[in-house]
Amino acid sequence: MTEKDLLELIASQVSDLTKKFDGLDKKVDNMEANMATKDELAEIKGIIVRMENEHSLKLGALFDGYTLNAEKLDQIEKLVAKHEETLLTKVK
Repeated sequence: MTEKDLLELIASQVSDLTKKFDGLDKKVDNMEANMATKDELAEIKGIIVRMENEHSLKLGALFDGYTLNAEKLDQIEKLVAKHEETLLTKVK
């Protein structure tokens, strides 16, 4: 094997290694992009959980208010019915 052949072989191997290294660079870039996407997804999931908890508390408060209003209306209806009875008995 001559020096020229040896240099061509080395150049060929260096070229192959460069191609493989470029392929590895692309794979690493893709992995980094995927990891960034996964981090963003985890952050979004955390935000969604927090929003669900906050909405749950707000809906609970609204339901409690609705229940209190319904109870108060029942009390008022009973009082009005009582007053109507009193008025009707006095009118007769």
